[in-house]
Amino acid sequence: MKTHLHLGVGNFHRAHQAWYTARAGGNWSVLGVSLRRSDVRDALTSQGWRYTLAIKDEAGTQYEPINVFRGILVAPEDPGAVLEAIAHATTDVITVTVTEKGYTLDNAGVLDLAHVDIQHDLASPLPRSLVGFLARGLARRAASGASPLTVLSCDNLSGNGRLLRDAVVHFADMAQLDLVLDEAARFPNTMVDRITPATTEALVAECQAASTQADAWPVETEAFSEWVIEDCVIGALPDWARAGARFVADVEPFELRKLRLLNGTHTLMAHLGRWRGHVYVHEAIADPVIRTAVDALMDEAVSTLPDAACDGIADYRAALLSRYANPALQHALAQIALDSSVKLGVRVVPVLVERAARGEESPACIGALAAWAAQTLADLAAGDAVSDPASAAIHDAAQRVGIAAQVDALLNLLSDRSELQAFRDQVLAAWPTESRD
Repeated sequence: MKTHLHLGVGNFHRAHQAWYTARAGGNWSVLGVSLRRSDVRDALTSQGWRYTLAIKDEAGTQYEPINVFRGILVAPEDPGAVLEAIAHATTDVITVTVTEKGYTLDNAGVLDLAHVDIQHDLASPLPRSLVGFLARGLARRAASGASPLTVLSCDNLSGNGRLLRDAVVHFADMAQLDLVLDEAARFPNTMVDRITPATTEALVAECQAASTQADAWPVETEAFSEWVIEDCVIGALPDWARAGARFVADVEPFELRKLRLLNGTHTLMAHLGRWRGHVYVHEAIADPVIRTAVDALMDEAVSTLPDAACDGIADYRAALLSRYANPALQHALAQIALDSSVKLGVRVVPVLVERAARGEESPACIGALAAWAAQTLADLAAGDAVSDPASAAIHDAAQRVGIAAQVDALLNLLSDRSELQAFRDQVLAAWPTESRD
C-alpha cells in the first residue's frame, strides 16, 4: 500500500487533502502525524480512524464517511517513529498543514534560528519542529537509498513550497546533515482553499443522529474546494486530479489572489466582526459596516495582483461573498483570529507596502490593522487570552503608556520593514468606533 504521509492532522487536512486522497482511488492510505497533541489520535483510534465529513451549503448537508487513514503518530510521544515514516520507502508523498507559525520563520521569511524549537532540534537528533523533522527525516531517507518524493506545503504562505524548502536547506546546513535536498525531495508551491470551522458538540450530535454511529471528531466544511499544485512533482502521487486538483506551471497568481482577498478579508472580519459584537462569519458579512470594509480591502488587494490573477476576478469576489454568507457553516470569528500577527504579515501588510511604494494610500489595509490592534487590546483589557505566537510581545505592547506607544509596539510585530511605523498615525485615526451596534 502506498503512503500519503501528512504532518499536522487538523480539521482542515481532514476536510481537504485526506478527502482528495480518499476520492483519488488506488492503493493509497494516509498516515497522519500530530506534531503537538494526541487528541485527534485518541478520538479516532476506537472508530478505526473513520470519521464523518459534513459538507454544508444552503441546499443542505451531505454526510460523507472518510475511511482513508491507517493511523496517526504523535510526535512528542515517539519522534523516532515520525522520522522513520518520512524515511520509509513506502512513503511516496508528504503534505503539511501546520499553520503559518509552524514554519518557525522570522518576519523576513527565513528560518528563525533563535526559535526555541529550532535551537532544540539543532542540538538533538529527535526533533520537535516541522523543519527539524523534515530535514532529519529526509537525510535518513537519502541515506537509506529510498526514492525521492514530493513535499507539499498546504499552508497560507506565498511561495509556501519555496519557503519550506529554503528552511529545510538552512537547517540541514546548520545541523551539518548529509543531505542534498534536490536529490531527496521537491517542494512545489501549492494553493488550498476550503472553509473549515472547528468541530463543536452540536456537530458531533448532528452527525451521530444522521448516521446512527458515534463519531468523536467529525468535521464540517463547505461544498467548495480548491487545490492548485505547481507541476514539478516527483515520485508517485494519488490521482488528486480525479478529485478536482489542478496542476499548473505557476501557482503564484492563485495563491496571491486567495491570500490577499479571502485570507485578508477573513482576518479583517475576525477582528472588526468581534469588535461589532458578532460571533460568526455569516453574521459579520451581513453587517453593512463590515461588508463595506471587506469590499474596500478587496479593491486594494486586487490592485496588487498580477494580470493572470485578475481573470474572472469579479466572479471570484462574488463567490467569496456568497461563501461568507453561508448560514449552514458556523465559522467562528475567534477561530480565524488565531495567530493574527503572523497572518497579517502575509495577507495585508504586503498590499499596504506595495501600494505605498506606488504612492497610493490604502485606507482599507490601515483599517484592518486598526481593527486588529483595537480588538487585541480590548481582549487583553478584558482578561481574555490572545492565542498568537507573539503573545508575550503583545502583552508587553499592551503595558506601554499611551495608545500611540502600544500601536507602535504592535506594528513592530507584523514586519521587519520600518515603513510600517510611518502608518502609525493613520492606524490611530482609523480606530474603530466605540459603538458596537
